[in-house]
Amino acid sequence: MRESNIEDCQPAVSGPAAAATTESRLRAQVETLDRSLRKGDQQRRAMLHIMGDLNESNKRLTNHRKALLHILADYEQDRRRLGRQTERLDNSRRALLNILQDSHKDKLRLEASRKAMIHIMGDLQDTTAEMQRREKELRDKQEQLVQAGKLATLGELTTGVAHELNNPLNNIGLFVGNAEDLIKLGATDKERIIRELRHAMQQVRKATGIISHLRTFGRAAPASRERISLRHVIERALSLMQEQLRLREIEVKVELGPDEPVVVGNSIQLEQVCINLLTNARDAVADSPRKAIRISGSVGSEAVEVVFADTGHGIPPEFERRIFDPFFTTKEVGKGTGLGLSITYGIIKDHGGTISVVSRADEGATFLIRLPRARADREEVSPE
Repeated sequence: MRESNIEDCQPAVSGPAAAATTESRLRAQVETLDRSLRKGDQQRRAMLHIMGDLNESNKRLTNHRKALLHILADYEQDRRRLGRQTERLDNSRRALLNILQDSHKDKLRLEASRKAMIHIMGDLQDTTAEMQRREKELRDKQEQLVQAGKLATLGELTTGVAHELNNPLNNIGLFVGNAEDLIKLGATDKERIIRELRHAMQQVRKATGIISHLRTFGRAAPASRERISLRHVIERALSLMQEQLRLREIEVKVELGPDEPVVVGNSIQLEQVCINLLTNARDAVADSPRKAIRISGSVGSEAVEVVFADTGHGIPPEFERRIFDPFFTTKEVGKGTGLGLSITYGIIKDHGGTISVVSRADEGATFLIRLPRARADREEVSPE
């Protein structure tokens, strides 16, 4: 607003009225100026408030801008992080798809493998059943072979056993004849007659024992096994062979030691082993200068060992590995079947033992049998 010039306010006329008019005009102008000043001051203060508010707004705007920059920076980082996570998620998704595809393929392969396994199990069951059937047939044939070998051995023992039976039969006839003569002569010595009859009965029991032993040895061996003494087995085998050995003037020496050689097995089968080895030794020393067979044994903590040694010409080195093969024999045609040692090997193996041979030229052959020793608390056992 343009300030009024005082000179412009000079009255055109003088006097008291003019003075009053001038004063009032001046007073009005002062009031106008005062109002203008107050209004300008108010506007200045308002402007200051506005400037302060504007400055405060600028500060807040600056803070908002900085905060927005931080938010934008965080957003950019989050966006990049989200991009990386999205990429990893995409890779994971592709990997999962590959895994699912591989799983499906594996499932198909597993299904094919399961079907193949079912066929294999079926074939295996059929094969097992066939193997069991063949094993049973083989075991039956082996038992038949053992029985045939046993009967063949009995056939070889017939002459000696017949001679052994002839002695008690002759003695029976003699004792009974003596008793008959005493009765016919009216002898009053009844004790003598009874003594003669008792002697005859002793010979009857001896012959009965021989026949019973032959019948026991000749029949098929039972499947059960029990604790047996090898000493008794060897004695029974020698009782059947002693006449043949005596007629051939073969010396037999038995040295089993003080300890009782007890094993778990089948006495008839082990007796057949002893007879086979004695028969083999008998033939080996047939044309030797010194005819002798030695049976020795020892008892260890875990096993019992029995040795059959002869003074024959021995086994040629090239035959030692084949000596236990079926139908292999070093004897002349018609003098051996080649089954004795093979059957012996099978019986010893079935008893959980071993048999081996050591031979030197012109020093005879030595057969070593090793069988598990029976425990003290072991009762009768059946084979598996």
